[in-house]
Amino acid sequence: MTSECFQAKLSKMAKSPLPSAHYDLTDLRVFIAVAEEGSVSRGAQRCHLAASTVSLRIKGLEDAIGAALLQRQSRGVGLSPAGHVMLDHARRCVAQLEQMHADLMPFAQGISGHITLFANNNAISTHLPDDLARYLADHPSVRITLTERLSTDIVSAVAQGSADVGVVAVESPHPDLLYLPYRVDHLVVLAPKGSSIAKRRRTAFSDCLQAPFISLQQGAALHTFLMNKASSLGARLDVRVQVSGYRAIARLVDAGVGIGVVPKTALEAADRDRVAVVELTDDWARRDLRVCVRSGTCGANPHLQDLVSLLTYKGEISTSGGFRFSMELQRNAP
Repeated sequence: MTSECFQAKLSKMAKSPLPSAHYDLTDLRVFIAVAEEGSVSRGAQRCHLAASTVSLRIKGLEDAIGAALLQRQSRGVGLSPAGHVMLDHARRCVAQLEQMHADLMPFAQGISGHITLFANNNAISTHLPDDLARYLADHPSVRITLTERLSTDIVSAVAQGSADVGVVAVESPHPDLLYLPYRVDHLVVLAPKGSSIAKRRRTAFSDCLQAPFISLQQGAALHTFLMNKASSLGARLDVRVQVSGYRAIARLVDAGVGIGVVPKTALEAADRDRVAVVELTDDWARRDLRVCVRSGTCGANPHLQDLVSLLTYKGEISTSGGFRFSMELQRNAP
């Protein structure tokens, strides 16, 4: 290809019209309705619009995207390959916008503050619900967004400012964060009564790796933690069943499906009657849960200051960001 031909081709490409992206939220809602109903007329009824209006909006959306989104079928319409991709993105866009409105609604109703709290699975499943209920009873105009994350991810989020406060169990504290005692817990093994593991009072994690495990679902903090611990021993967990909570683990252990590792405080009295609870001798089985915050942030946010104070010690947090605590832990108070 000569230099002149190449330049001419580039010039032609530069002048080629690109699809415009002029569409709005109503267009996305209309498209979702038509796609889910499989019919323009039913989609129009769902959106309380005329079928002709819906057809025009779909046509405009296709022009903006630069590809056909719907295909005519014997009964109604179906999605084209591009339509399948569009539907997935449209649903997520609408869901995010709805979540934005839900998050902003309390401000219109007069809430006085919002706190983003990240915590590991252990804290969320045991201690935090009661503590947050107490806090919100005293602070009805505050909203809290509670999200489960791995402890290492929580530390990074708090340090970077994407979370206001975290509840973690970490071995290497971040130098830019303050760490305050919250709770002490222990991981224990649940085993079917009568099994070889159930005959022990204490056991090492390495001695349990030959048994099938009942685990929390992939992505849960404890699941990731235990998989990594097994890997560090040169082994893999034989995960027979994955479930969503500790109650299900206890029930499946009782049924003889396998063994599980859970926080001791997550157990109920009925669990102790049905299954054997065996202590883990590994150092990491002790879980020192701590509240972590960025230095100085509590003084600027009185709602955060009150939450951290409730979760940790009785006392106050000074406006300079330093902490003044009484000697008595709040968790030991009546």
